[in-house]
Amino acid sequence: MPHIPLNIALIGTGGMARAHIRNMFALEGSANVVALVDPSAEAMKTTAAMLSERKLPAPKHYVDLESMLDDHNGSLDAAVIVTPHSLHLEQTKRCLLAGLDVLLEKPMVLNVAEAEDLMAARDTSGKALVIAFQGSLSAQIRYAAALLKSGELGEMLSISGVVWQNWGEMTLGTWRQMPTISGGGFLFDTGAHMLNTIADLAGEDFAEVAAWVDRRGNPVEVMGVIMGRLKSGALVTIHGSGDTVGLGSEIRVFCSKGYLITGQWGERLLVQKHGETEPTPVELPATPNTWEQFLAVRAGEILNPSPAEIGLRMIRLWDAVRESAARDGAVVRLA
Repeated sequence: MPHIPLNIALIGTGGMARAHIRNMFALEGSANVVALVDPSAEAMKTTAAMLSERKLPAPKHYVDLESMLDDHNGSLDAAVIVTPHSLHLEQTKRCLLAGLDVLLEKPMVLNVAEAEDLMAARDTSGKALVIAFQGSLSAQIRYAAALLKSGELGEMLSISGVVWQNWGEMTLGTWRQMPTISGGGFLFDTGAHMLNTIADLAGEDFAEVAAWVDRRGNPVEVMGVIMGRLKSGALVTIHGSGDTVGLGSEIRVFCSKGYLITGQWGERLLVQKHGETEPTPVELPATPNTWEQFLAVRAGEILNPSPAEIGLRMIRLWDAVRESAARDGAVVRLA
């Protein structure tokens, strides 16, 4: 369905922000980027060049969010927030309460208290908040979550997830390895997709969590192992290795009448049911890009595939991981 172009503010103008702009370009006429907010003049210049190359009007540049909101009071429809993790709460709250719908990059916030604060602001504002987790937004994870919930595969017994990347080398010297800004290392950056997708597929909170992490000489963790038990009793293991080569992930969900294989970004989906000899790929329509889904949520055309409620479930797990790792793997029991 065609959408009236939205007046957009882009908060943060780095590489991921440019990925969101490319998504907007893929749906021509869906957005007018009227404001850029970033303290880095170089980043803003690079991002603004993407717009000028397509002969689009030049957005106004701001170094702080408050000035931008004051300048565009009442003239903006939405904000796309692509900033370091520690800034997400205050920036998103400010935009929601200014009357803007928000597409927020992952991870949602740093801890449970922030998640609850953000959700309260969302509810007060009545605006849409979509978290840009590709897993929850993918057709594969949405199908898998519905399949597991339906009981067609029987009782959920266990979940096993692994993610790997040469993350430590790639992020050395950047804000992603500064704990007060990033909120964590590999497990809370690339691995945040794994935590969120497993939380989404599980469909419930954890009851117990134990975790061990290894910094390998870095300021933040680059490796980690997590073990947990869901409230239903299903068992979960998660392994993250961020000091290796390549990039990939795999999630297996085992049930009493079958199992499924997917990835943290929903990059594939295979299912094997009782009586079948091997897992079979599930053919699904292509997943609309993140921006297109944000527009559909905002227009009320679809239910929010990646709401703050899943983000809260994920951040409860992360808080428990941090607490357990700080206590050398002691079991953390969640209320």
